[in-house]
Amino acid sequence: MSACTGSPSTGDKGYVDADDGITRLDAAARPQAGDVSGETLEGQPLSLDDYRGRVVVINVWGSWCADCRAEAPLLQDAARDLAGDDVAFVGINTRDSGQAQALAFQRRYDVSYPSLFDPSGRTLLAFRGRVNPAAIPSTVILDEQGKVAATIIGEVRGRRTLAGLIEDVRS
Repeated sequence: MSACTGSPSTGDKGYVDADDGITRLDAAARPQAGDVSGETLEGQPLSLDDYRGRVVVINVWGSWCADCRAEAPLLQDAARDLAGDDVAFVGINTRDSGQAQALAFQRRYDVSYPSLFDPSGRTLLAFRGRVNPAAIPSTVILDEQGKVAATIIGEVRGRRTLAGLIEDVRS
């Protein structure tokens, strides 16, 4: 399945959303993700290289985004439940004007996994051709080798969808 056809428009919202933007990539067709590293919202260094050997779910979000707020509890529950299965979750906070808003979001939704602070969206270049930098929220699932295995453009709408994608990546 392909996430989008044609060129998505941001309209007057300033970001792209989608109803069912799920893409799965066969193991042979998976591109290596580029460098994803920087500082977390709390000012700690973080690099995806530290997660090599694990499936990594990367969620791109902004505190201003209604769909991000809607999916936050589902992602947090999944992160907690899958932590023992060698699945890591990492957020990329983008387009927030300051860390205060993003930290308030994390507290409100009890987000336990780290998020890189990336107001400019520079980090999203690591997923060039797979994630439109204006598509917020977006979720990228990396396999154990750090390759892009699946993407969800738009809100993650169900735990079963996310769990199924993770299982596909692991098998």
